[in-house]
Amino acid sequence: MEDFDYLGEGEVYLDAACQSLRPRPVIEALNKYYTEHNSCGERVKYRWGRETDALVDGAREKVLKYLKLKERKYTVSFTLNTTYGINLILSQIDTTKFAKVMTSDIEHNSPFLGTLAFSERTGLPREVMVRKEDGSIDISAYDFTDAVVVINAASNIDGRKLLNIKDVCKAVHKAGGILIIDAAQAMAHSVDILRGVEVDAICFSAHKLYAPSLGVIVWSDELAKVLKPYWLGGGMVDDVKKDSYQLSADNKEHRFTRFESGLQAWGEIIGLGAAIDWIEKLPKSDWQNLENNAKELFEFLNNSSKVHLINKEANPTMSFYVEGVDSHLLGEALSREDIMARTGYFCVHYYLDHVLGCPPLVRFSLGLHNRSSDIEKVKKVLGKIIN
Repeated sequence: MEDFDYLGEGEVYLDAACQSLRPRPVIEALNKYYTEHNSCGERVKYRWGRETDALVDGAREKVLKYLKLKERKYTVSFTLNTTYGINLILSQIDTTKFAKVMTSDIEHNSPFLGTLAFSERTGLPREVMVRKEDGSIDISAYDFTDAVVVINAASNIDGRKLLNIKDVCKAVHKAGGILIIDAAQAMAHSVDILRGVEVDAICFSAHKLYAPSLGVIVWSDELAKVLKPYWLGGGMVDDVKKDSYQLSADNKEHRFTRFESGLQAWGEIIGLGAAIDWIEKLPKSDWQNLENNAKELFEFLNNSSKVHLINKEANPTMSFYVEGVDSHLLGEALSREDIMARTGYFCVHYYLDHVLGCPPLVRFSLGLHNRSSDIEKVKKVLGKIIN
């Protein structure tokens, strides 16, 4: 794809689950901010600032439109990354309103450790749910009464999805709980599963959505009712007296400031808006190409007798280990051939190491930048190593 023309001949990037490559329009939007209107958003009245404000406001609107959520019910706030967003919400929850915290076994350490720390700090019990092989949750097996539930929409080890997310959301809300979704792995290639689902919060990392490094919290007015703000600073108040203050978030037009302390990454936010524009203009053929590449690589791995594949079906994200071969050494061998892939436990230590008992793995995570020639090269190089 021409938007990734900076990729060198023979360079194969297979770590999009960590951070996607950025297409030219996103890079250009970021550069334009720094070279044409580098200014503080939401604070200044001069022309550069007005241009920054318009683009930042536009990015918030684009996120909600992308998720098909209504502005009268939801707000978009910007942070550092998914981990920061989840922990920021958990740190402000009024624990007198809840009885326990719940997560699942296939979580990234962001929800897994975040809920563990929340439980240790508050004294509320913590429950780890078992996800099915297809990624869904058997809601009949769990009691969500007054529960804070933090789970992913898609796994970062094999891409399995929370297929019954609507049913989970309904069950949690009916039982008086709240549902916080880790959408880091869903936003780029599986956003359909999230669209229109009225969870309490969605946390994701823009750098997995073909945008610059940035965290995003999409949160509901209902969530705000169970929060106790304590992290305060510049940009979050309309007035400050000696022993009191007036939160800007109390003003509906500035409610996004609830999670935004200090200056924000204005250029990166603008880059996120450009990334969403870019994604929504992509032809179906680009998505089909990604699907075809994932299927071809999955079939190759699944049909290799020495490969132990975590995936049960094709997905742009797939994890495996090769019998008799150290995964870290394999990663280094692939790197020598300009094939860039992640090795280890991918911040899912509990499930991969202690539930499945796997050794460290290799993860191939594809993106829209990958070419069919990339897949051919991986098959050739990996096949030679395996054999």
